[in-house]
Amino acid sequence: MPGYEVIGEEEKKEVLEVLSRKVLFRYGFDDQRQGVFKVKSFEKQFADYCGVKHALAVSSGTAALRVALAALGISPGDEVITQGFTFVATWETILDAGAIPVFAEIDDTLCLDPDDLAGRITPRTKAILPVHMCGSMARIEEIVSVAMKNHIPVIEDTAQSCGGQWKGKALGAFGKMGTFSFDSVKTLTTGEGGMVITNDEDLYTRASEYHDHGHDHNPSVPRGLEKRHFIGVNYRMMELQGALGLAQLKKLDTLILPRQRENKARIREALSRIDQISFRDLPDPAGDTATFLTFFLPTRDKAGAFHKALTQEGAGAIYWYENTWHYYEQWEHLLEGKSLTTTCHPFRDEGGGPRCLYGRDALPKTADLVSRTLSFAVNVYMDDQIPKIVKAIEKAGTVIRH
Repeated sequence: MPGYEVIGEEEKKEVLEVLSRKVLFRYGFDDQRQGVFKVKSFEKQFADYCGVKHALAVSSGTAALRVALAALGISPGDEVITQGFTFVATWETILDAGAIPVFAEIDDTLCLDPDDLAGRITPRTKAILPVHMCGSMARIEEIVSVAMKNHIPVIEDTAQSCGGQWKGKALGAFGKMGTFSFDSVKTLTTGEGGMVITNDEDLYTRASEYHDHGHDHNPSVPRGLEKRHFIGVNYRMMELQGALGLAQLKKLDTLILPRQRENKARIREALSRIDQISFRDLPDPAGDTATFLTFFLPTRDKAGAFHKALTQEGAGAIYWYENTWHYYEQWEHLLEGKSLTTTCHPFRDEGGGPRCLYGRDALPKTADLVSRTLSFAVNVYMDDQIPKIVKAIEKAGTVIRH
C-alpha cells in the first residue's frame, strides 16, 4: 500500500506552503495563514472524490471509526456487528465506545458475509461495520439491504480500500458513514491520519464537534469561545497532514492505482498457471484498487507449503492465518480479555462477571478461508521485484504439485 512511494515535489510544495505561514493548527489564526486551510481543502476535495456531501479529516483511521461510532450514538451495551478478518482497530473502537463487538463470518470476498449477517442481528444491534479488506469491496449493496430491512445504520471501514468502487460509486459512500485510514503504509498516506465521510448533515455536525472537544465551530465567535453541545475529544488532523493529503489525492487515480493494477496483472498471470490456485472473489473487478493480490490454496497444508516455498525464494507473501493484526484466532488480547482496567472492563462488568467473552473456534468458515489465503502486497514501483516474485511462484508451484 504505497502512498509513501510517490512522495515527491508536489508534497514538498504543499508542506512548505504551510511552514512558510507557521500555522500548523487546522482552525483559527486567520490573518497569519492568509487564507490557506489545507485540512479544509483536503476535506472538500476528498468529499468530491467520493461523491458525498461531507468529509471530516481526523488524526487516524482508528480515530475515524471512533468518531463515526460516537456520531451515531453507539453506547455501552449496544452490539455492533463486524467481521473476524479485519485490523484490530475495527473492534477496538467498538469496545472503546462501551459497545460489544459481534463477529460474523466472511465469505470468499474476504469481507463480511451478508448471508451470515442476518442471523447475528438482535434487538441490541445498533450498527453494522463491514470492512472492505485488502483493497477490494464487500458485497456492500447486500449488506446495506440487510441493514435497511432491520433499520440499522452501516459504517463502512474503508481503511484498506481508498479509491475502490462498486459499480462506479466510491466505497465508503454506501452506508450512513464511511471511514478511511491514511497511515504510513496506506495507498494514500499523510503519515498518520484518516477521514470520515457522510451525506447526513446532522451526523457530520456531531462528528465534527465530537472530534474537537465538543466545540460547535460557530464562525461568528473567535476560536476557543465557542459553545459545546456535548463532550468530545481531540482527534483533529493538522495542516501538515492536510497538505500531504492534497498532493497524494491528485496522484491516486493518475499514478498510484493504474500502476498497482498493471503490477497486479503481471503477478496474477504467473499465479494463474498453477491449477491448484483460485482467486479471491471481486464483486466488481473494475473497482478493485489492486492494493493486494489475494488467492486461495485448496488446503491449509498446501497454503503453508506454498508460503514457505515463496519465503525461501525471498518473495514471501502474507499468510493471514498466522497474522496477529488481522485474524480473529490470533487476537490473544481479545480472546483472553486483556485490559488495563482493574475491573477488566470492557470484558467484565463491575462485579467481575462476564460481559463479552470470545471463544477461539467461533468462526469456522472464516478459519477455513483464512487458513488457505495468501496475499502479495502490490506497490507502484515493482519492476525489480516482479521477476523475482514470478520465479518464486514457479518454484512454489512445483512444491505443491508433489
